Amino acid sequence: MKMIKRISLFVLAVIFAAFLSSCSNQGTLSDGYGNFDAHAEVIVSSQTMGELLQFNVEEGSTLKAGQVVGLVDTTQLHLKKIVLRNKMKTVASNRDNINATIAVQQQQLKISEINQRRIQNLYRSKAATQKQLDDINGMVELNKKQISATQTRKKNIYTELQSIKAQIAQVDESIRQSLVTNPVDGTVLVKYAEKGELAAPGKPLYKIANLKTLELKAYISGSQLSHIKIGQKVKVYYDKNKKADSEVNGTILWISAQAEFTPKTIQTKQERVDLVYAVKVKVPNAGGAIKIGMPGEFRIISQQSK
Repeated sequence: MKMIKRISLFVLAVIFAAFLSSCSNQGTLSDGYGNFDAHAEVIVSSQTMGELLQFNVEEGSTLKAGQVVGLVDTTQLHLKKIVLRNKMKTVASNRDNINATIAVQQQQLKISEINQRRIQNLYRSKAATQKQLDDINGMVELNKKQISATQTRKKNIYTELQSIKAQIAQVDESIRQSLVTNPVDGTVLVKYAEKGELAAPGKPLYKIANLKTLELKAYISGSQLSHIKIGQKVKVYYDKNKKADSEVNGTILWISAQAEFTPKTIQTKQERVDLVYAVKVKVPNAGGAIKIGMPGEFRIISQQSK
């Protein structure tokens, strides 16, 4: 009989403790539940097309901003640059020839102008004919037009040289862009390509994100919208062990303007009636304890204090 009483008292104590525990949990229920995700993911791709000769990226590795992680084949670009340089040498030699031609034409003009003055003096003293004067005047004008035409050719050559230099600069920029440079500090989440594959502009090579800051994408009911706003501070919780949670401060980053059904793989008709709003909470993760995909929850600080 005593044994039965002891068992009954034990059962009652267990039930009472469970009741107190449930009451305590109800007082600290979270306002939103969800999973952690990267805050700012960057998908890196090549800026030029060609074979990926080098690619030093592995999933989970940490990269620095500005770090060179790959190289696209630049053989065709270097060959194009050689062709352009040879073309520039040819055009430059033509420019030198034109300068020499202008020097000869200027000398011819100088001689023609000397002869023009002589014939003009002879004509005034009636020792030269009108035809001789007309011929020398025509020669001077011809020399001047020849010089003008040659100078125009020189300007065209100068323009062509500038165009070739611009093309060489463009090739140099393409060679620079053939280096795959990591844009931000972060951890490689996904690797899409391997060494030896064909890279192309816009084709993803890898995805990277700075895991020192994460996002908790959670869901709240419509009745909670009036208690939450963008920029508001909240308490974020994630599993520390089976019995305890870790706590960190967070900031409301985004609130969906549209309601959606409770996100579950399988939904009954009754569950589809419940509408929720998606919320993103910015969470610091300097120690790296929070991992992408981990479940988490948040509580509104004002409600918690009450």
